[in-house]
Amino acid sequence: MKKNDFLRDAGNNTRLAHIGSEPSAYHGFVNPPVVHGSTVLFPDMATMEGRSQKYTYGTRATPTTDALCDALNELEGAVGTILVPSGLAAISVPFLAYLSAGDHALIVDSVYTPCRNFCDTMLKRLGVEVEYYDPAPGAGIETLIKPNTKLVHTEAPGSNTFEMQDIRAIAEVAHRHGCVVTMDNTWATPLYFRPLDFGVDVSIHATTKYPSGHSDIVMGSVSANAQYWPQLEEARILMGICGAPDDSYQILRGLRTMGIRLEHHQKSALSIAQWLEGRGEVARVLHPALPSFPGHEIWKRDFKGASGVFSFVLKTDAANARRKSHAFLDALTYFGLGYSWGGYESLAVLVSLSDRTICKAPSDGVVIRLQIGLEDVVDLQADLERGFAAAAAA
Repeated sequence: MKKNDFLRDAGNNTRLAHIGSEPSAYHGFVNPPVVHGSTVLFPDMATMEGRSQKYTYGTRATPTTDALCDALNELEGAVGTILVPSGLAAISVPFLAYLSAGDHALIVDSVYTPCRNFCDTMLKRLGVEVEYYDPAPGAGIETLIKPNTKLVHTEAPGSNTFEMQDIRAIAEVAHRHGCVVTMDNTWATPLYFRPLDFGVDVSIHATTKYPSGHSDIVMGSVSANAQYWPQLEEARILMGICGAPDDSYQILRGLRTMGIRLEHHQKSALSIAQWLEGRGEVARVLHPALPSFPGHEIWKRDFKGASGVFSFVLKTDAANARRKSHAFLDALTYFGLGYSWGGYESLAVLVSLSDRTICKAPSDGVVIRLQIGLEDVVDLQADLERGFAAAAAA
């Protein structure tokens, strides 16, 4: 029996330790080597004309990028995976692969802001009709589907405000109308949610985040099922997009510890979220794993875990919102002020929801997003207490 056959029944950490690794192919070394290369030589003209060898040019694939794609295919349950330079590229490339002028695309309103910017600029310039929809309706999305609807984009939980979506119900409706369903699954990773198992056709991931885990790599991945893989791979080749071998090696290395890191992120984040619920300075905590959160039952039904990113609403009126939120954030020490997440360090950022058309900003305060890193919870709580004291004094 092959190793991959054993791995299908293995636990997460066992799988992460072994996927994308074939030591026998590399003289016994457990990590695949980093192959730097553009030109690939052919033994003769017949092979060159027929492209009948595995590697033909550096942009198509290398042993290093193949190792990472193999690992991600195993995690996602996908037929094929492409590597792209960033998480945003992991959204824009499939959109360009599946959409044409005159098509209609449904994009969830709680989407990652750079995705919205791409849709409102480049997609519209290319003649694609973009419509944003409420994340809540589930199967009710059918009322929004038009004869020219070709793509439904989902994200669960939603960026910054963490709205949950009934992914399976949405996918079933979309497929009845011949739409491709894409999902940004960066928050949960395929360890805690496998989009393709719930009817999604294309799973999008900013591997910058948890697969990397060390805040030093920018990369994205897109994994597709059998129906939509050929179009995705064709778009990647036509656009000349490829993953760098050094970055691929680092992501593959990060995958080995992702399960252990996610367990720690999850435990610490939930502990802090529960603690924040008891703070008088907090109007609401936006974390799907909390029973108080509106989308908790969907999360509990479909997801196997939660990651380390959530938000809370700092209680303040509009007149004092800017001053108090800035005072809170400026007083933090362990929490850095930074946009990314998924690394070992904790981060905080003031969220702007001014671009929303349906999921408007809360009226009871300002939204602050936290990335809970690998530090000790007691230290992070003390840091947040300093922030609350500074906000109260501002």
